[in-house]
Order: sequence, then C-alpha cells, then structure tokens
Amino acid sequence: MSRDEPRQLLNQPSSGASGCVLPRAGGGASRLVALGVFGAPQGVRGEVRIKSYTRDPKAIAAYGPLTDGRGARFVLESVRLLKDEMLVARLEGIANREAAAALTGVELFARREQLPPPDEDEFYYDDLVGLAAVSRDGAPLGRVVALNNYGAGDILEIMREGGGESLVLPFTKAVAVEIDFPAGRIVIDPPDEIEGDES
Repeated sequence: MSRDEPRQLLNQPSSGASGCVLPRAGGGASRLVALGVFGAPQGVRGEVRIKSYTRDPKAIAAYGPLTDGRGARFVLESVRLLKDEMLVARLEGIANREAAAALTGVELFARREQLPPPDEDEFYYDDLVGLAAVSRDGAPLGRVVALNNYGAGDILEIMREGGGESLVLPFTKAVAVEIDFPAGRIVIDPPDEIEGDES
C-alpha cells in the first residue's frame, strides 16, 4: 500500500452558507455535521433543490430527520438526482413553491450520532477539524481548521501554533501518519517543501 495513498473522507466540507460554527472534534455525539444546503424551488408543488455534501449525494436522505441547527426539523420524503451533487427533494409539510422558496440558502445538518460509523481508515471531515496537529516527536504544529479538495486530492489546512500563514498539506498516509481521536490529535510528517512554509 503506497504511503502517498490518500486518506478517505466520508463527507465533504461545509459550504459555510449558514455561518454556523461546528464544534471542535471530540465535542461529543450531539455535534452537528453539515450535509447539504437548500437551493431554489423546483416546480410549483413544493419540491426544492438540495446541494448535497455527501460522497453519494442521495445518501443525505438516509440519515433520518435533519435540522438547520436552530430547531427546525426537515424530513426528506424522497430525493432524485438532478445533476452532479444537486438533488430535487420532496419534504414533509412543504406543499407549494412559496414554502420551498423560503428554504433557499438554509443549510442542513445531521447530529453526529445519526451518521454510520466509518470503516477502518475512513474519516468524517468534521471529526478531523479541530484536532491538534503535532510532529512525530510531539512538537505542536497547530490545529486543523479545514479540509479542501480542489480536484487533486484532499488538502489539510493547519493554523500554525504561533500564528502566521496556515500550513497546507496533502491528506495522505505519508503526511497524516497517525490520527488519534481519543487524544484529539493528528501526527504530521510534513514533506520537505510545504505550502505556507516561508522558512
């Protein structure tokens, strides 16, 4: 197995559309995990578009009732794929275009305990954000603040311990050599040349 093999993420980063700040990793099972965001209405019978953040876009309907993080509850009665990660959904209690339009831009969350446990060597994006990043010898490097994918693989963004420009590293087994959730840390073996390192 190649050490450059990418690690597997199970859900994509939040778009940040709602501005909701998710708790740090290790915050308990009641944490909210962003799964998608409502788009524009589809037709006149209450259907609405949803941009899904899940690896399989239609899986967003498999986690039970979702929330906006402020108390509203959404039951997806049916979903169908429109294009790429965009779905058309029918929701319980939404029967016309006006009600569907009122949801535009509302982000959808599941509670962490609603998600299935990841397989070995699979990770949820939101479980990684907030982990302390340390070197192999235990020296603090900073904290994971984001994971992004611009088409060439998942990228870790680590806010440096002393401030300054973030470290940007590939999320591979060669770089992220150990992930210890009970200890709240990720062990990093950075490559010789790393983005964000001006030394």
